[in-house]
Amino acid sequence: MMHGYEVKLEKFEGPLDLLLHLINQYEIDIYDIPVAQITQQYMDYIHTMQHLELNIASEYLVMASTLLAIKSQMLLPKQEFEEEEMDEAYMEDPREELMQRLIEYRKYKEAAEALKEKEAKEQQVYTRSPVVFDFKDVPVENVNAGNASIFDMIDALKKMMQRNQWKEPQDTVIERTDIPIEKRMDEVLEQVKSSKNGVAFHTLFPVPTKSYIVTTFVAILELMKKREVYAMQEKHFEELFVYNMEESSWN
Repeated sequence: MMHGYEVKLEKFEGPLDLLLHLINQYEIDIYDIPVAQITQQYMDYIHTMQHLELNIASEYLVMASTLLAIKSQMLLPKQEFEEEEMDEAYMEDPREELMQRLIEYRKYKEAAEALKEKEAKEQQVYTRSPVVFDFKDVPVENVNAGNASIFDMIDALKKMMQRNQWKEPQDTVIERTDIPIEKRMDEVLEQVKSSKNGVAFHTLFPVPTKSYIVTTFVAILELMKKREVYAMQEKHFEELFVYNMEESSWN
């Protein structure tokens, strides 16, 4: 059993990524962030990761404190001042700094993704050269080929536990299910390979114990890193499916 696994993939590496994910998921206006809603959803992710004993980078907790502080400021009663007495400090929106950070981060992220797409296209162009070029050896850059992010997976896990009332898995009732990550990876891969139409994410967690859930979750992440499987979600909040990479056109 592996504890303290750091949830960190190439595409999603920090709290700003999580906030952008929530903004896109709930179709929120980045220029008018509903702080109470975004804070609640953000804390739900943090609590799920803490419950599963996953290692949470300190910057996630710093952002949680920042959101709670902004939420508190937004809840303070607004005092009325005469226009000539209105100080610039009183006019400042508590969300302004966070909003600007998100906008700048999104710009850099979109630019980086555009450059990666351009690089991937250029790698597919064959140019005459005296050196023998083996097209099949061109590396594929995208580690997580599916459209589901790490945060989509955590959200699916949270909903599954809520639906099955697994908030506190009964390890004392069910026989211990400690299992090596490598063995669980083999089992998940075999289950995914057995279905060309993909496997529903929740079906990969048949045993309601914390150790089994965490081991399975980590096994799926490791398989994604190794390009053995990928995760897809048709629309936000819908069922997430895991597919065998060998059946994919990405391979």
